[in-house]
Amino acid sequence: MYFDAFPAGIEPGGLRNTEDIGILICYILSRIDKPFSGDELTQLIQSNGIANYFEINSAVSELIKQNNIRYSDEENNIIEVTKNGKLISQQLSSELPSYIRQKALSLVLKLIERKQLEKENPVTISKAENGGFDVNIRITDGMRDLMSLTVFVPDISEANAVRDNFYDDPERLYTTLLSVVTNKYEIIGKSEDDKNE
Repeated sequence: MYFDAFPAGIEPGGLRNTEDIGILICYILSRIDKPFSGDELTQLIQSNGIANYFEINSAVSELIKQNNIRYSDEENNIIEVTKNGKLISQQLSSELPSYIRQKALSLVLKLIERKQLEKENPVTISKAENGGFDVNIRITDGMRDLMSLTVFVPDISEANAVRDNFYDDPERLYTTLLSVVTNKYEIIGKSEDDKNE
């Protein structure tokens, strides 16, 4: 196989051919079938060692030139796949290693899920009056707040950790706090004996 992509930052088995990177981008956008942030797509592919940052951007530019992808919102760098790009995905994606296709698609779907979670359950970080930071966590059902919690932490790295840990498993926080305030420990699968220990 011919490698024309700069190899820095690419994990073993990653893509080192610009054409393959373009095919992968068309494949991802075809599978999710909706506009997506080009910056987030680039960051996701690059940060997980699938392809090099510069080569991803080069592939995106080439795909746009050839009308395989286009901007649906150029100001915010939102891209979508065109009919040509979908055809590329159908005809050529099988040439990519299946683990690369699966890994990239899984990462994108997780990002979409995380963004939806962030939209429905906002976390705001604000500087506290006497130093430190307040982290406000809101858990909603999409229409109203089910729970709101503010946690004080000493620094911004701790605030970011609280936010990220919440988004890793928001249901766990909700069920744990709900079980404590309602004294119904069966919500989290704890027996009466366990809670009294």
